[in-house]
Amino acid sequence: MRVSTERQGQSGLGLEAQRAAVAAHVAARGEVVAELNEIESGKRSDRSELVKALDIAKRAGAVL
Repeated sequence: MRVSTERQGQSGLGLEAQRAAVAAHVAARGEVVAELNEIESGKRSDRSELVKALDIAKRAGAVL
C-alpha cells in the first residue's frame, strides 16, 4: 500500500481503503505473501519499499 503524503499516512484512510481492496481481490484468488506500507510520492524512483515488494513478489512467484 502506498500513500503520497504524511497526512494521508497518518489518517489511515488511504491505507485502510487499499487494504480492504486488496483483501477483496485476494479472497477468491489466494493469499497475501507480504504487506508493505510506504508513504512516498509515486514520482520518486528511489522507493525502498517498492524495491522490497518487487523482490518479495519475484521470489514468491506472486503478483504485485
